[in-house]
Amino acid sequence: MHVAILSPIAWRTPPRSYGPWEYIVSLLTEGLVKKGIKVTLFATKNSITKANLVSVCRHGYEEDNELIPKVWECLHISELFERGDDFDIIHNHFDFLPLTYMKMTSTPVVTTIHGFSSSKILPVYKKYNHQSYYISISNAARSPDLDYIATVYHGIDLSQFTFSSEPEDYLLFFGRIHHDKGTKEAIKIALKVGMKLILAGIIQDKNYFKREIEPFLNNNLIKYVGVAGPKKRDDLLGGAYALLNPINIPEAFGLSVVEAMACGTPVISFNKGSMSEVIVNGRTGFLVNSIEEAIKALKKIDIIDRAECRRWVEKKFTVERMVDDYIKVYGSILAKYGK
Repeated sequence: MHVAILSPIAWRTPPRSYGPWEYIVSLLTEGLVKKGIKVTLFATKNSITKANLVSVCRHGYEEDNELIPKVWECLHISELFERGDDFDIIHNHFDFLPLTYMKMTSTPVVTTIHGFSSSKILPVYKKYNHQSYYISISNAARSPDLDYIATVYHGIDLSQFTFSSEPEDYLLFFGRIHHDKGTKEAIKIALKVGMKLILAGIIQDKNYFKREIEPFLNNNLIKYVGVAGPKKRDDLLGGAYALLNPINIPEAFGLSVVEAMACGTPVISFNKGSMSEVIVNGRTGFLVNSIEEAIKALKKIDIIDRAECRRWVEKKFTVERMVDDYIKVYGSILAKYGK
């Protein structure tokens, strides 16, 4: 089996810090190679992989404002599909645009839908509904307008996350600084309970940060520490008393939630999207519906066994399980083609 994997090019694969799609692509690619599967990774030239790397874009366009994203996206995608017949499976992690290139090859295309940025992109997915094999990253993330071959939950490399049985006395918000992720709500929760809150993540909405977040940073309780790379991420997640995840949109998966639990840190999350699939309510955290309920849940956080949080991730969300799930999907598709 020869698999071509199309990674996004907003960031390097794997990313230095932020870049969740590129992060998952890297874990999958290296996991497949470890299994002895031949993989060609289409990613930025500065990507790090044991697979065969094919690149046209020197580095992520988010790291260089001289690059026009659409130009390099088109060059990147076409580079794969122009040689598509060289592969047994094409695995698209690049959202909807590559679907419009599918007629360039007879090779089956698997598309992992990492989420819908807007319902307005659905027409492309609907057009190619019976031509590409769609994979959801949670059952909650599925669109009723599309057909799916499988749900494959993300997996993480547990060696990158250190279990901590004894937390420190701070709460943590870890994710994009954006209304969708509930940064403002996390601050409200922390202020009402009088606990220190550390904010970590990329500032995706600068106006939101300036208006809703920055005024609170003079308060000794609220601290923004920027984007966290792997080592800093591990330290922050492991030391937290709890991860606050008061999301304002249905979450497609929630990587930071799984990563926190891998470190033993329970999660208090608004019960939206995939959260009921990722968190075991009362065992690895609490699912709540308001700031008031989050405050009540914080008072009960001591009943959560941090070791149970780690065991849950070991059981459900390892990279090895994710890789095996994708291999099964590839096999079922190739069987239809007599391969």
